[in-house]
Amino acid sequence: MHLFNNGSKDAFQRAWDALQTQAIDDVRPAPAGWKPPEYAQTIAKECSVTGPATYSKGKSRTLRFLPAEPLESGWSFNRCDLPEQYPIKACLQNVARADRAIILRTGADANRLRMSEHIICHRLGLGIDNLRVEIASEDPPLFDEGSMPIVKALTEAGIVKQKLSAPLLYVTPKEPIVLMHPSNGGFLMWEPAENGDKRLSLDVAIDFPTAIGKERIQLDLCEETFIHGAVARTNCSASEMRMAKTIGLLFSEYRNLGYTNENILLADKDKYVNTPKLVLPSGKALEAVWHRTCLDLIAALSLITPGTRPAGKISSYKSGHVLDVRFLSLASLEDCLTFC
Repeated sequence: MHLFNNGSKDAFQRAWDALQTQAIDDVRPAPAGWKPPEYAQTIAKECSVTGPATYSKGKSRTLRFLPAEPLESGWSFNRCDLPEQYPIKACLQNVARADRAIILRTGADANRLRMSEHIICHRLGLGIDNLRVEIASEDPPLFDEGSMPIVKALTEAGIVKQKLSAPLLYVTPKEPIVLMHPSNGGFLMWEPAENGDKRLSLDVAIDFPTAIGKERIQLDLCEETFIHGAVARTNCSASEMRMAKTIGLLFSEYRNLGYTNENILLADKDKYVNTPKLVLPSGKALEAVWHRTCLDLIAALSLITPGTRPAGKISSYKSGHVLDVRFLSLASLEDCLTFC
């Protein structure tokens, strides 16, 4: 096992033990007989979605999705309001920040895309390896149903093998790799694929100091499991929402934040403020952990090198955007990956 940044094996063991004692709330394997695709995919025809802006209250934003050209690789975002700037390639090298959300940028500081994770997650989530996206702002739409409007637009456009595409390459670590969170006892671990298996399995657990509490799911990443969780909205505490509407009004980042009681999950210390989605028959809601999985972790994984997909098993315990991006960057920089 390789611990990045000389992490403590004892600290990891404690964190690993904490994960293992946490109950598993939902398990969703891939359908029987499902296999990862051999060739890169794109969409069959152009499509678009429009919704309320995330950071500009009262305004709307449109995402236009276009099929990749033959031999075109990866996802690229074209800021059509900035015609003299290069397209923003969705890759780890172009992550400008990842504290509150994943911000991608190429060239000039203005040429960026905020909260990109809610869009790029569809690369691996739906298996669309190569795509062009146009938007006339840095500010993407935020929907009442997670990323389901995007899912519906892309699937209705049709997901097809890309013309002249080369075989996909699947990457996995040479040995288990681990990055510890610097303060909260969380971690990310990626274990190698076994016997050339190209599937990616995820074990994701969260532990929030609100009504959300502890949630844990296990799944195989495929279109079916991703679509199940794509309805999950981002979340914040009720106190954060109150701050955004009071003290936050002094700061533009909060003053124009398009959060509402419909497009985010609000949790107080002891109860939910609004109605959660993805509720089990037992009454326990899993919206927060599905959002963490589908629209956060899978988004970060979608930033790996175009033409490749991850394989093996990734365990995420109390992680977030910053740890996700650091983990994947270190895996590449320290030459930890190989083909399977």
